[in-house]
Amino acid sequence: MRARIIAGGVVSSIAVLVIGWQLGGQPAVTAPTQQSTTSGSGTTGTGSTSGGTSSGTTGAGTTGGSSASGTFAGDTTQTRYGPVQVQITVANGKITDVTALQLTNSDGRSVQISQQAAPILRQEALQAQSAQIQSVSGATFTSEGYTTSLQSAIDKAGL
Repeated sequence: MRARIIAGGVVSSIAVLVIGWQLGGQPAVTAPTQQSTTSGSGTTGTGSTSGGTSSGTTGAGTTGGSSASGTFAGDTTQTRYGPVQVQITVANGKITDVTALQLTNSDGRSVQISQQAAPILRQEALQAQSAQIQSVSGATFTSEGYTTSLQSAIDKAGL
């Protein structure tokens, strides 16, 4: 019975690694970037706006953020296991890339969990084109921090 449990754990761990590898993306555990840059207005990611225009748009006076383009870093979210921050790249109002700037890092296990979860969360975000994505099982804190930072970046992009 114990051998079956161990074998099941090994098989499920391999499955998670294979899925992450197939989804691609390279989760990065790096130092946070200070500010995001945008192609349209030259403003930093610290000045979000509400209303008819959004920072980072290529056309002046556009509404709804449909033509937003640029790179937008979300706010750093503190989790129980460390900070999480993501950055999105937007072209013509569509999220074309999501990059993890920071992932949980309090210990080796949290780093491992984050590195397995990041490609899955990235793929979910690209498919959904929003922060309304499902959490990765076993990576609850990373998932919550990721979606919170992702929503912040989406808000900054005006999407």
